[in-house]
Amino acid sequence: MPSQILKEYLDNNDIKYVSIMHSLAFTSVEVAKHSHIPSREMAKTVIIKVNDELAMAVVPANIKVDLELLKDALDSDNIKLASEAEFTKRFPDCEVGAMPPFGNLYNMDVYVDEDLTEDSQIAFNAGSHLEVIKMDYKDFETLVKPQFIMLAL
Repeated sequence: MPSQILKEYLDNNDIKYVSIMHSLAFTSVEVAKHSHIPSREMAKTVIIKVNDELAMAVVPANIKVDLELLKDALDSDNIKLASEAEFTKRFPDCEVGAMPPFGNLYNMDVYVDEDLTEDSQIAFNAGSHLEVIKMDYKDFETLVKPQFIMLAL
């Protein structure tokens, strides 16, 4: 079952989505493969710290966040990957590493790699290592209101 917070939010906003169950997978590339979703449509949520505040960097499953690009885009040298200890409590309804890219539900800014905006669909972990949500990208953008940045080369 998806994160209860996420499911209620999508349902309350009349968003159409598909829930896809898959075998246990921990990396986004594995999740995409098990879910039969192209890696470019599978969003990976990476928790970062920007000026000591938690935020989400969201990139396609098959690429890594480039912190130097992020530092340049946000004009800050104080950006780093967050440790699990720093963010686990922020996601009480999610398994560690399976957080959906809905920072607005967890009081976090969201930075989306521009490559994800090119597809009509987006898929992402639904709060567990066994389920993915797939929905229209435009609905995601409307709900989350992310900032668009080149996060990887």
